[in-house]
Formats: sequence, structure tokens, C-alpha cells
Amino acid sequence: MKTLDRLKILLLAFAALMLGSGTAAARGRPHVLIYSGSTGYRHASIEPGVAALKSLCAREGIAADASEDPNVFSDERLRSYQAIIFVSTTTAPDKPESEWFVGPRRDALQAFVHRGGGIVGIHAAADSHYHWPWYGRMIGAHFLKHPKGTPEGTITVVDPNHRATRGLPTTARKVDEWYYFDDYDPTSHILITVDPQSIGQDDANPNPVSWVRTFEGGRVFYTAMGHTVESYSDPFFLRHVAGGLNWVLKR
Repeated sequence: MKTLDRLKILLLAFAALMLGSGTAAARGRPHVLIYSGSTGYRHASIEPGVAALKSLCAREGIAADASEDPNVFSDERLRSYQAIIFVSTTTAPDKPESEWFVGPRRDALQAFVHRGGGIVGIHAAADSHYHWPWYGRMIGAHFLKHPKGTPEGTITVVDPNHRATRGLPTTARKVDEWYYFDDYDPTSHILITVDPQSIGQDDANPNPVSWVRTFEGGRVFYTAMGHTVESYSDPFFLRHVAGGLNWVLKR
């Protein structure tokens, strides 16, 4: 065999080895689904939010796919993912037909959670699927109402040692759409609260903004922040979401 032929074979073998190594590395990374389909109120922050979350995942060494096709919720396709990020995935409360988790899609999401899949809910992920009680139990609450507009509020980090809040300032002033919740599950572990009087409300008790929970085998992180476009360039918010995502992935 000529020397040149031997060199070609060696180069091809090396290229195959490197390609195989790269593929194995990719397989070793967590794989998440960013889902942003909505049939209720459509948030203007969804598109910049998805872009920011893709960049966040890349920085964290996480592979990410983005979709608004509800057909992604099949058991076969969800087996490719270790976590799902729901980005303001609203449905219309008075229109059961607006809900896409029906039939086998419900079964697929439940099976995903039961085998340890992680759930990240951002903002209006709590304003969704009012006619499927299991979904609300998974998130830990349903949206009820919010003060008008996006007032600046004082938030407090209740647990500074959690993965989703570690390194964040204890208190901060943030502009957002501040949710009040219905059917909030008090067994959730609260991470951040907002002072209602700081957003022009009369009630005295701090309102939950962010929490984590274990639910039927899976981990759930939820934050009510993320209404505004500006949220997705805010280092505080992005660090909060990155921590929550890594927590549900058990990293």
C-alpha cells in the first residue's frame, strides 16, 4: 500500500473517531424542550424569551429544542428530553377547547413526570389548562389575577441557599406583572416572595413568586416572573431560571 493511501486511511479513521466522540459528548448532555405554544393571551415576551432560553441552555451545556407544535407531546418524542420549559403557555380559561393537553398528550406528559422528568414553568405557564386539574397540581397553583400593569415591586429571596436563588441579592426591586394565585399548594417550597404593598395592594402577607416542588416522581420549578421582554436580558432573572433548570435536571 502506498504511503499516500495509508495517510488517507489514517485521516479518515481519525475523522470518524472525532465525529463519534462529538456525538457521544452531545448524547451526554441534558436535552430539554422549550415549549411556547399559547392559545390564550399571547405574551410579547415569548419570542425573545425563547431566544434567551436557547442561549442560556447553550451556556449551561444543555441541548435544547424549541417548539410550538403540541404534537411534540407524545410519549415517544418526550423520551428524548430530561426537562420541559413552559414559556407563558396560556390557554383560555373559559374555552376548554383551547387546551392542547388532551387524550394521549396528557398521558405522555404524566408518563414524562412519573419517570423523573423535570418541569420549568415560567410566568403564564400557571395561566393554562384550567380544565385539567392534574396540570394545576403539577405546577402548584393556577393564576387568579394581577394588579393593573407592570408595577415595580420589592421581592425577597426567602431561601438564598437553593440552586435557583444561590448568589442572588436578598431583596431587589423588579418590574413585572405580579400574579395572585388560586389553589396554591402550601407544600411547595417557596423561594421568592413579593411585598404586596410595594405593588399597590392592601394585603399584608408576602405573595409567592417562585417555588420548587417534587411531584409524582418529577421535579418542578416555577417562577411567576418573566412577563416583560426586558426580563429576558435581566441577569437576576436569567440566573434564577438557570438555577431552577439545573435543579430540575438534578445537576
